[in-house]
Amino acid sequence: MSHKDFILVVDDDHDDKFMLQTVFEDKNYETPLEFVSNGVELISFLNNIKKNEGQLHYPNFILLDLNMPKMDGKQALKQLKKHPLYKKIPVIVFSTTKNETEINLCYELGANTYVVKPSTYHHLLQTIDVINSYWLKTAAIAEVKAA
Repeated sequence: MSHKDFILVVDDDHDDKFMLQTVFEDKNYETPLEFVSNGVELISFLNNIKKNEGQLHYPNFILLDLNMPKMDGKQALKQLKKHPLYKKIPVIVFSTTKNETEINLCYELGANTYVVKPSTYHHLLQTIDVINSYWLKTAAIAEVKAA
């Protein structure tokens, strides 16, 4: 995937965004976070990514909450996976929802993985370590090319 390293976080909860930013600062992660607050802003953000030297710079992956106003995470996931370019961007659903039906639906809609948001800072540190280790260091990501 042609990109400048960054992670796109889609979440409307200010406390959750603050906690994620704090984890990244405390762990000295070099990959920056970009934030949008709902699915509408997510699609708009991706649509507005500009070409730089002939390459589109998409996020390494998207951390997607489910419970948001305007366009929730499931609706956004459906839109992403229908789009010829965006469907290749890995989507990690990152939500407090533990409902098995909701989790299964996210996978049916094309989520690459589903992670239940930890309730403590310590567990959030561990969870983000695992996510970053896999998605930034281990996984081979499909290349996104504009038609």
